[in-house]
Amino acid sequence: MALSEKVIFCPQCGMRLIMKECRGRSRQACPACGWTYFPDPKVAAAVVVLKDEHLLLVRRANNPGRGLWTLPAGFVDAGEDPASAAERECLEETSLQVRITGVFEIISGREHPRGADILIVYFASAIEGELRAHDDVDEAAFFSLRDLPPLAFEATKRIVTRLKLNHLHP
Repeated sequence: MALSEKVIFCPQCGMRLIMKECRGRSRQACPACGWTYFPDPKVAAAVVVLKDEHLLLVRRANNPGRGLWTLPAGFVDAGEDPASAAERECLEETSLQVRITGVFEIISGREHPRGADILIVYFASAIEGELRAHDDVDEAAFFSLRDLPPLAFEATKRIVTRLKLNHLHP
């Protein structure tokens, strides 16, 4: 359940929930049994795939950010390893099988109502496949770090800025 969603009734006893101060925040709580709703954060995973100072990007087919470019990324399923989720999402969106080689950055802060609270960005290497757009993207391509298309999200812009600093100005 997203942070913006509300729980109306207590899953323990069925009583209507009220807002109550708990651990320094206003939270939904049950006045009868004391159950308190603690929303879980949404987690997404992304990959940075570089080939000769060219970055793999995908163009979003849906809003938010339709028509803009971002890293191959998606939500981590419950019980799924975030690195495996990043590899899965890249395969789903680009037809490229990748291998995670390390963590690049962890970014917190939701950019839009349907977005993630935590984004784990991994370095990855392409190991197999032919680049083709699939799933919720309509194009996938490698772009020179010196000539990138319009980017969809602040997190993507932040990652690209770091990549440019590390690769173009060592």
